[in-house]
Parts: sequence; structure tokens; C-alpha cells
Amino acid sequence: MDPVAEMGPTGGIAIQVNGEPRRCSAGLSLEQLLVELGYRPQLVVVEFNGAILPRGRWGVQPVQESDVLEVVTIVGGGS
Repeated sequence: MDPVAEMGPTGGIAIQVNGEPRRCSAGLSLEQLLVELGYRPQLVVVEFNGAILPRGRWGVQPVQESDVLEVVTIVGGGS
């Protein structure tokens, strides 16, 4: 089972990711949150509370209750 889901209604903090309510551990940076949620940070772009956040800030940007993230995965390929 997903460790985030196992926190239950009282564990962690409530955030929104890609339009879905989620719970995550408290005290994480954005970069740590992405890893906790199963993303590979080097392969995503993040809109954080309505603004595209530069990758260099992810390690110092705290994630707090009610933050809203849109995470877009970069897909390679083509011809």
C-alpha cells in the first residue's frame, strides 16, 4: 500500500496534487515531497501554488498545509 495513504486522516498534512487531495508527511521540501509521491524530480515540471517554481528552489521550498501543486511529467521520444 502507498505509504502516503497509510497515514490516515490524521497523519501528515493535506495538499492538492494535480487536482486530487493528497496527504503527505509534514516538514518536507518540495523536492522531498516529489520523491515521497513517487516522482523522479529530474523528469517533472512543477507549478506550485499557481507559479512555475525554478528547480533550484525545490530543495528549500517548504510544503505546507493546503499547498496546491500541478506536476507535469516530461516524456521523451519521438522521431
